[in-house]
Amino acid sequence: MGFLRAALASAMLLATADAALEPIVMKGSKFFTKSGDQFFMKGIAYQQEAGTGPGGASTGNKKYIDPLSDEKICKRDVPILEKLGINTIRTYAIDPEADHKACMKLLDDAGIYVIADLGEPALSINRDDPTWNVDLFNRYKGVIDNLAEYDNVIGFFSGNEVTNNATNTDASAYVKAATRDTKKYIADKMSKGGRWMGVGYAANDDAEIRIHMAQYFNCGDQEEAIDYWGYNIYSWCGKSSFEESGYDVQVKFFSNYSVPVFFAEYGCNTVGGAEGRLWDDTTALYSDKMTGVFSGGIVYMFHQEKNDYGVVKVTGDTATTMKNYDVLQKKLGAVAPSSTKMSAYTPTNSPAACPQVQENWKVSPNTLPPTPDSALCECMFKSLSCAPATSLKEKDFGSIFGYICENDKKACAGIKHDTEAGVYGPYSMCSPKQQLGHVLDAYYNNQNKGSSACDFDGAAAVQSSPKVDSSYVETYMK
Repeated sequence: MGFLRAALASAMLLATADAALEPIVMKGSKFFTKSGDQFFMKGIAYQQEAGTGPGGASTGNKKYIDPLSDEKICKRDVPILEKLGINTIRTYAIDPEADHKACMKLLDDAGIYVIADLGEPALSINRDDPTWNVDLFNRYKGVIDNLAEYDNVIGFFSGNEVTNNATNTDASAYVKAATRDTKKYIADKMSKGGRWMGVGYAANDDAEIRIHMAQYFNCGDQEEAIDYWGYNIYSWCGKSSFEESGYDVQVKFFSNYSVPVFFAEYGCNTVGGAEGRLWDDTTALYSDKMTGVFSGGIVYMFHQEKNDYGVVKVTGDTATTMKNYDVLQKKLGAVAPSSTKMSAYTPTNSPAACPQVQENWKVSPNTLPPTPDSALCECMFKSLSCAPATSLKEKDFGSIFGYICENDKKACAGIKHDTEAGVYGPYSMCSPKQQLGHVLDAYYNNQNKGSSACDFDGAAAVQSSPKVDSSYVETYMK
């Protein structure tokens, strides 16, 4: 039995030396092991070059390194994680087609759970042009399918700092839709013998919108709401305090929250860089001042990189612990959070009231974007009388969308997405090509199928024999 397993056995997890880790479950605003012991995350972000951390996810085609697919690296790093006193790691992007068995077994043996982001840098909800579509949903489902077999997976994040200020609050509607659909996907698995895994959101600490954010993702139909709230917070810097850092304000606000709350990232480095971190925030996080409300946290981060947030330097195949690793190890080893048994705990908090549309919050609380439905999109596209030419490039879609939507707004109603009004067309979740096909076809029909209405200088063409699926007509066109 390793050091961490022994510590967990005597404190929160009470696991035997040879047993697999118990699944984590949620009750009210707390986490518990399946057998009923309260669980606090003692976590660390574990991923290189994922384009995440302070400032949120990158966009574009930046590649990522799946941290759980290389057994050799896991054999090197897991003992370092275990010695640090970690019981949870957060990954930001895994390959849903990779084999994670070896690494997940090593983590399980070391008493370490996983919470995983569902997106990846090139395929996630983009705050500047948000959508929730078939490709994204397939990616998210793939990650869930891949990790669902491991009992040491706590759950997932449907987004990380997607909305990060008042200019892009509309993106939150798409993240909440993703939360709704991934929760439903997991619930369907549970109905067939699967187990609970949570879906939450990791938010940044923007004073202008943080209250609205926390309320929005927690409010309304709880089948659509987050299972837990991850908070990326870097307000405790250097020699700070519970009050100076604003931790007291966070405890007061979240004391009425109805689901578990934890720090999804923390570890300010503005005073002395990574090595200047004193980790007094860790001591505070697991003290009686906070454990009644917060379920622990996740340090940012394991790997020392250019952003200077690491606790371990990796050079080639060698990993070397840093000075602030030793400090954090001592601080984690000294904490003893007060806990309660699941059987003795009766939740009393209720979901938040939904924030209304206002100057700094442009999201209707009433309606979410539709669930991506590949069958609907495919059937619609096959049924078109007017479709994009096969030679048309996606870079040329914009001018056609612009012309039609300006001159025939009704033709674009099927792809409309207005988060403030809460209005979403049924095809707003289809691919750009499928959406363009719908718009072209609607315009063509609205123009009484005039000979020039399906041309656009060769960018569109009349289909001689569209394939109309009777079930599609019955379901979507009646």
